[in-house]
Amino acid sequence: MTPTHFVDVAILGAGTAGMAAYRAAAAQTDSVVLIEAERYGTTCARVGCMPSKLLIAAAEAAHAAREAPRFGVDVGGVAVDGARVMARVRAERDRFVGFVVRTVESFPEAHRLLGHARFLDDHTLVVGDPNDGGAVVRARSIVVATGSRPRVLPFLEALGDRVVVNDDIFDWTDLPESVLVFGPGVIGLELGQALHHLGVRVRIFGVGGFVGPLSDPEIREEARRVIDAEVPLDPDAAVTSLERVPEGVRVTWEVAGELRTETFAYVLAATGRTPNVDRLGLEHTSLALDKRGVPVYDPTTMRCGASSTFLAGDANADVPLLHEAADEGRIAGDNAGRFPEVRPGVRRSPLSVVFSDPNIAMAGEMWSQVKGRDPVVGRVSFEDQGRARVLLQNRGRLNVYAERGTGRFLGAEMIAPRAEHLAHLLAWAHQQGLTVDQMLAMPFYHPVIEEGLRTALRDAAAQLAL
Repeated sequence: MTPTHFVDVAILGAGTAGMAAYRAAAAQTDSVVLIEAERYGTTCARVGCMPSKLLIAAAEAAHAAREAPRFGVDVGGVAVDGARVMARVRAERDRFVGFVVRTVESFPEAHRLLGHARFLDDHTLVVGDPNDGGAVVRARSIVVATGSRPRVLPFLEALGDRVVVNDDIFDWTDLPESVLVFGPGVIGLELGQALHHLGVRVRIFGVGGFVGPLSDPEIREEARRVIDAEVPLDPDAAVTSLERVPEGVRVTWEVAGELRTETFAYVLAATGRTPNVDRLGLEHTSLALDKRGVPVYDPTTMRCGASSTFLAGDANADVPLLHEAADEGRIAGDNAGRFPEVRPGVRRSPLSVVFSDPNIAMAGEMWSQVKGRDPVVGRVSFEDQGRARVLLQNRGRLNVYAERGTGRFLGAEMIAPRAEHLAHLLAWAHQQGLTVDQMLAMPFYHPVIEEGLRTALRDAAAQLAL
């Protein structure tokens, strides 16, 4: 007979959002089950944040060595051993994954189930094959935190084994000669530029002119110019043909009325991610779905309509960032655990970083969110910024947005040296509701990159004073 588990809370997915949901729900009730479809280990640890930063760290080391002669330092030739680079990436990746696995396995065994879960109705799940050791779970409330997977667009599928996604790259045992990247978003920019710095011939194509998640046209154009000066980047490529050939993939595209052709060993599909909700049997529930098939939910409570189901992390196809997934999981798990009482959760100020060189970053509200309110825009170029020139990293721009009348800092977009740190300062200021004048009253050391931020804030303050 198929065993049936009766629980207060069932959580689908043991990734970042799922683990956060588990901890929050377990603080409310001991009647919790965490269901993982395949294997423990988050997207971040296995195929996302950590292995990509390991690859980028190797790329930065190679790039710094090549740049050393500009300082008058001769380090000789730079040789990249692709096999050793990828061996370290895989070894350290496995170490990070091991930490996550041990964390999940530290949860009580009675609270864990392995197997793909599908809805039978709003409160019933079948896990695995009921005829072969599977189980039925009846839950008062359910958290869907099933994550997402890379999306390969139909026009790339015909290329067969010459198409890779980011998941594949981190299992490589060596570096290829060349890679064509489709998609200049976060993944495409980070991996494309890293591979370029490691000696791989790279070209990056996009559609629609987008560069990363930037919405400010000034910063987007600067990002295109800066990155294209190093790695060929066409964010609105006119590709006329793409075909599988014995040596890889041949691409033909048009530039100013002229056709160009190049052959690459692989194509990296960095064309977005698909929420893992399409195989959950949501058609057996009463949940309202949007046009993507994702349950409609309240981002303040993570609740799906008036149901007892909550949605968190990459599964909601909103903001695919680890810290956001953790926050959403915490809110969803807390509300699932205390259901039917539901409370709005505390969300932090938006913060997003692309680990390109220079970094691309957004803090607070983006230009697309504030432009209709006629904000003041404070600007700075890093071309002549003191510390940036000292470091030979004098590329990029930063725009800060402030509210007219109050002077309140609204947000910022940038491509700038060490922007990962600038963005943190700005996100903290946004969360505290600081004004531009209050931010300028803070200490700025000399000479530091942060002085560039001060220049942008001074520009905004001068306009606010008019």
